Amino acid sequence: MEIDQDKLNKLTKRTEGDYAAFLYDVDGTLADNIDAHKQSYQEVAAGYGVALDTDLIDETAGWPTVVVAKEISRRYGVELPETFAAEKSAVFFEKFIDKTVPVGFVVQHLKNHAGKVRIGIVSGGSRTTVTRTLTVLGIIDQVEVLVCAGDTKLGKPHADPFLLAARQLGVEPARCIVFEDGQPGVDGAIAAGMDWVRVDQI
Repeated sequence: MEIDQDKLNKLTKRTEGDYAAFLYDVDGTLADNIDAHKQSYQEVAAGYGVALDTDLIDETAGWPTVVVAKEISRRYGVELPETFAAEKSAVFFEKFIDKTVPVGFVVQHLKNHAGKVRIGIVSGGSRTTVTRTLTVLGIIDQVEVLVCAGDTKLGKPHADPFLLAARQLGVEPARCIVFEDGQPGVDGAIAAGMDWVRVDQI
């Protein structure tokens, strides 16, 4: 695993303080897999006659796939079936997931702090996909809590998934810091009363 030591040092310094829990996003934060997700969305959307501009995937980073599908329907004026999210997940799982590579400095940051602070995952991905991704990255055993799509009525950018993770870890929201690569996750962290850091801006 390649690690950018300068970025790791900056992230470590940024997260010093009275934090009791670190809550990490997965796609684009721990896993360098956003292009794979974009290709999966494009492939499935094309089957329904949609030439998907993947900027939409950047804009909706962290949203549950079913909600992204509704946004695609809205913007492109097509009625995508309820199976769209499952189809997209199947393409990603079959073609890309086992090739997942880490965002090295973030994965190392998690490893360095496991056992020192509580470690949780808050993702808009399905539990199956998130679990497999963390397994491929070799960090599933260091994660104490997984909050995934469907675990709360509202996902990112709402506070609900972050508050659920804090509750499950037994940590006050104010003592949590959230690691994200997209604005919806940051908005959710702020709404939950948590500190946050954009790892893509380190």
